[in-house]
Amino acid sequence: MNQFRDGEVSRLFLVTAATGKTGRATVELLLARGHRVRAMAHRDDERSRALAAAGAEVVHADLLDFPAVAAAMSGVSGAYFCYPIRPGLLEATVNVAQAATEAGVRSIVSMSQISARREAGSTAARQHWLAERVLDRTGLLTTHLRPTFFAEWLTSWWDRRDGIGYLRLPFGDGRHAPIAAADQARVIAAVLAEPEPHDRAAYRLHGPVELDHHGIAAAVSAELGIPVRYEPISDEEFAGAMTRHGFPAHLVQHLGHVALDYRNGVFAGTNDNIEKIGGRAPLSVGQFVRENRAEFDTDGPYAVKP
Repeated sequence: MNQFRDGEVSRLFLVTAATGKTGRATVELLLARGHRVRAMAHRDDERSRALAAAGAEVVHADLLDFPAVAAAMSGVSGAYFCYPIRPGLLEATVNVAQAATEAGVRSIVSMSQISARREAGSTAARQHWLAERVLDRTGLLTTHLRPTFFAEWLTSWWDRRDGIGYLRLPFGDGRHAPIAAADQARVIAAVLAEPEPHDRAAYRLHGPVELDHHGIAAAVSAELGIPVRYEPISDEEFAGAMTRHGFPAHLVQHLGHVALDYRNGVFAGTNDNIEKIGGRAPLSVGQFVRENRAEFDTDGPYAVKP
């Protein structure tokens, strides 16, 4: 299928965090739709080499390195900006904004957070709100994505013992509609391809069904055919587990406040943004488990053991 009008030249898009969950899926979608992609990765590894084999131009750079960011922006039509939950977000945002402006980039799609707001207790969430404001003050077409918890969280915190699955998290009776990274990628790719209707928008991204973690456990159980239990834990136990897993203090502080926000309803709700912008209904929890079944055969990397 021809993705371009007669005489239109294939555009070049920059995807940062290209080996991450949303980045990798966005690269694949853009390539499949006939675009050229410059994939920014931190290092040369199997993931970045796979992107190169798929047809992406891979560059190895750090978003805190302004000359490297400026070089990566050269010739780019639009960029996807995604920064991990670690110190440096605001510096990275300024680097991206300045480099994109100098290079004549038209648009930026930024990965923010659903908890991003002025009064956020999480340092990272408050910095995401500030980063949105910085980008909105440029001449770039800017779009901010604010997803609820990724469905991939289920595989990260999954604990499987004696034929029973467990989700041990400090989320009480809070609710959300898990959203898969692949569904978010369809929104990212669509906005990059046609940024004008989305300028200065901040889109909350949700899956199709809002559930509490007991309901999520039931949906996982129905798909796997084993008992799955949600066991609420305290904030203190959660923080201790993160520290034992080697999480840096910045991330521990963020996720501690995220748990409180979650219980207070900040992550709740659902909408049709994925289908309306991305062109396809998002995966349910059951569908996500079905597509990623092997991930549930063993413990996730951050399982909180009793």
